[in-house]
Amino acid sequence: MDPPGGTDLPLPPGPLTHLGRLESAEDQRQEETDFPSPLSYWNRSPPQSSVLLRDRVRRYLQMQSEQTVRILHAKVAQKSYGSEKRFFCPPPCVYLSGPGWRLKPEQGQANEAGDTAGCTVCGYMGLDGGSTETQKLSFEEQLDSREFACAKALYISDSDKRKHFRLVLRLVFRGGQELGTFHSHLIKVISKPSQKKQSLKNTDLCISSGSKVSLFNRLRSQTVSTRYLSVEGGAFIASARQWAAFTLHLVDEHRSRGEFPLQEGYVRYGSLVQLVCTVTGITLPPMIIRKVAKQCALLDVDEPISQLHKCAFQFPGGAPGGGTYLCLAMEKIVQFQASPCPKEANRELLNDSSCWTIIGTESVEFSFSTSLACSPEPVSPVPLISTLELSGGGDVATLELLGENFHAGLKVWFGDVEAETMYRSPRSLVCVVPDVAAFGSAWRWLRTPITVPVSLVRTDGLLYSSAFSFTYTPEQSGQPAPSGAPEPPPDADALLESIHHEFTRTNFHLFIQS
Repeated sequence: MDPPGGTDLPLPPGPLTHLGRLESAEDQRQEETDFPSPLSYWNRSPPQSSVLLRDRVRRYLQMQSEQTVRILHAKVAQKSYGSEKRFFCPPPCVYLSGPGWRLKPEQGQANEAGDTAGCTVCGYMGLDGGSTETQKLSFEEQLDSREFACAKALYISDSDKRKHFRLVLRLVFRGGQELGTFHSHLIKVISKPSQKKQSLKNTDLCISSGSKVSLFNRLRSQTVSTRYLSVEGGAFIASARQWAAFTLHLVDEHRSRGEFPLQEGYVRYGSLVQLVCTVTGITLPPMIIRKVAKQCALLDVDEPISQLHKCAFQFPGGAPGGGTYLCLAMEKIVQFQASPCPKEANRELLNDSSCWTIIGTESVEFSFSTSLACSPEPVSPVPLISTLELSGGGDVATLELLGENFHAGLKVWFGDVEAETMYRSPRSLVCVVPDVAAFGSAWRWLRTPITVPVSLVRTDGLLYSSAFSFTYTPEQSGQPAPSGAPEPPPDADALLESIHHEFTRTNFHLFIQS
């Protein structure tokens, strides 16, 4: 679009000058009378408040004072009957990460002056609905500076008739101030591991390629001897204290040497699989997963794998007469040489330490920053963004955020620029993408893409970061630059020199960075 009237160069538009066109276009399309116009919900912070918020957001971006709560838990839980207490295995874990945990919030609800050592919060975990007592969590610092705690004594009794439940984590600052309440994903309740041959007609308990799993071993089925496959110091270990989640991939058996082609579908016994640590990315060599029965590896079973099945991992190749299997020896991960079963040719004899129980896992993360908030209100419910959908371009572009726990007190921010935001529902927010002019005075001569983080800010200054970012990419145009425009750098080529000065000549490209 050319500048209106003559050759005078118009002033750069404000960050939201295109909103007027959006409103008029929406007004034309608004024909329903049963519902108020969505324009009535477009809002942004008052000017004075917006200036204060922008200053806080800039300080956050400079300080990187993020706080993250990560809950790691199993997908299924086995029910306890009578007086028994069948504790969840692996036990639910909580990790606190980010430099913001050691900063003093402005409202003074956490660290006292000069107190920067140690974790600033304590936690309590239980089941939603209050069906069992909560367990107090004791956080301890890891070598990677994360705080770690696990709830080893949680269980669900047979008096609880639910088929699904959630874990509830409550975090409190040392001084007693409530930080927030955080929920896990849904956990399915089962009575016991299925002993029947699994069918893909009922995939509720099957394990698919690309899903997250945990592996644990119990010598002589004793709970006190439980060891979890984990990673520490760049090596695989068998830990009695901490467990890790691994991505289970199906591997193409006909791959070329050195390649790692993945396959989709449900994992079956006899398949070639690879385990990849979700935190470190460290992998074990490709292995064949085998079903275990009566401490024997079954070589002729190809049924789908189910939750809490016992299995073994055989390394391909090796001498005939018995395969080599993944095994633990105290805290070390070693190889075990199996021997042929004298009675059945399709079985190999294993030891206790090479028999693993497999279970699917889930994790949920909550990220925020309390260091710049101006009120002691809890951070929950923490909004979670799952998807971004871009609409329009040219005169106006809107971005819809899909997720959960949204409310009318949230504003979308692109870097340190607030966007006009409309609350639609607890699962949807819509915002107007700010002009690229808002990110610098040299916007007319934008030579490289500008990427800014997408975050949500509550009215009291509490910031919720996300894994998403937005990238402005300049469009190359052959139109000559308007008179009066500043001279481009001497090394600019003809196309980039002629980038149009109006926002209508900027393309938007959306990138998701996990």
